Amino acid sequence: MIDQRRLGNTDVKVSSICLGTMTWGQQNTEAEGHEQLDYALDQGVNFIDTAELYAIPPRPETAGSTERIIGSWLKARGGRDRVVLATKVVGRSEATWFRDGGEMPVLDKKNIEFAIDGSLKRLNTDYVDLYQIHWPDRLIPMFGSTERAESANKAPEVPIEETLEALNGLVKAGKVRHIGLSNETAWGLSRFLSAAEKSGGPRVVSVQNAYSLINRTYEDGLSEFHEREDVGLLAYSPLGQGYLTGKYLDGARPAGARTTLFQRGQRYEKPGAEEAIRKYVALAKEVDLDPAQLALAFVTSRPFVTSNIIGATTMEQLKTDIASHAVTITPDIEARIAEIHQIHRNPAP
Repeated sequence: MIDQRRLGNTDVKVSSICLGTMTWGQQNTEAEGHEQLDYALDQGVNFIDTAELYAIPPRPETAGSTERIIGSWLKARGGRDRVVLATKVVGRSEATWFRDGGEMPVLDKKNIEFAIDGSLKRLNTDYVDLYQIHWPDRLIPMFGSTERAESANKAPEVPIEETLEALNGLVKAGKVRHIGLSNETAWGLSRFLSAAEKSGGPRVVSVQNAYSLINRTYEDGLSEFHEREDVGLLAYSPLGQGYLTGKYLDGARPAGARTTLFQRGQRYEKPGAEEAIRKYVALAKEVDLDPAQLALAFVTSRPFVTSNIIGATTMEQLKTDIASHAVTITPDIEARIAEIHQIHRNPAP
């Protein structure tokens, strides 16, 4: 069975494989989402991750659809206590469809309370186990960009202390058990931890950032927080948006694949990325492993990873991905990965 790991310094145990859901409501139907949930739980996955933003790519007509699919499953199946449920509030954004009156979201009390109430209603639950800030209120390089983002949302930056106070209100109200961050930097995490220590507010228990064979930037700075502060990584995009399966090599665009449908693969098409991917795919074949399972097993095996967030649009993909928990990264495979990484270092941050 899939092993379970402690979520930060809490008494919550989560499976080392987390079921990501961002395609539900766009690439996947409600019935398909329910089928994935049933199968994942039967395999020992108890951790589900979603967001008010989902489905992806973000659109006004699909915002919140993924939460509604999970909510209808919870209503039909019951057993809320069988799962650890995580969702997210959007950070500073130009997307006005998330809030009433066409307001642009920021991470203040008003926005956070509006967001959690909407999420709870869609999810058909009274509480979420982990409530995450999807991205910071401050403008920083994100989602593969190396430049500081700009935004039409010119509202003053919400101080981290104010955001933490708003989250504290949700914890006290029983709507949220624990809090986490996403797409965050070492500076941001350290400020949240310091603010919690000073105020007695809720302490961050996890960071959800991209991490994969072609993006190991989390190791530089943020990974140390696991050992020293008990804050682990929830790794998203462990397959590099599917690129590490090899299905996009040589410009291939399989029917129904996300990059084929939405042309959103630029983060994993940077100079040097294809060469690295080709090396990892070749290594997988040499050691008689599915390329997806090699990539996923590597992420799951990292000591600072609390849970590895997988996502699938087909049941075949889901079964392959979940089965990766049984794959062992041997010392020989570890050494081979290190050799490739030394030459092709983080081509797709």
